[in-house]
Amino acid sequence: MAVPKKKTSVSRKGLRHAGQHHKLYAKPVVKCPTTGEFTLPHRVSPGGWYKGVKIFKTRAEKAAEAEQAAEGSEN
Repeated sequence: MAVPKKKTSVSRKGLRHAGQHHKLYAKPVVKCPTTGEFTLPHRVSPGGWYKGVKIFKTRAEKAAEAEQAAEGSEN
């Protein structure tokens, strides 16, 4: 079993732990060119758009389609 030869000083321990501050930095945010919503780069926007292509439908869009289908079936 490996055993340290000398005690790690407080300053050395502090230097080792000092590299953890990168977690505190804010992540870059970009504006979606299609919808204008803010999102992380290289991610699908909350509206379901990626690089100008609609990837998925939002809950609101699905609900609106279901409502239109219900109205259409009644007539």
